[in-house]
Amino acid sequence: MNLSVSTPEDTILAKLRWATQLRGSEKQLHDALRVYEVQFSGLDMNYLEDWVRRLGVSELWDRLKAEADAIGIEDLRSDNHPKLP
Repeated sequence: MNLSVSTPEDTILAKLRWATQLRGSEKQLHDALRVYEVQFSGLDMNYLEDWVRRLGVSELWDRLKAEADAIGIEDLRSDNHPKLP
């Protein structure tokens, strides 16, 4: 049996794209933010930034990062904090 699993980065990108296609779906944006929050310390930001630009979802990506910053997610990037599960 083959099982395909999406990376956290690809899940975030898909949610942002769906949110755009659904004219700003708050549920999709909220889901993307939760994945970002839980997986933050291990995310490949270069990959995300590249694909955000390619997919044309920069506006929602910026909003997601602003919301994450507001709840303190960015502070988890430092070496003084343990990785999130």
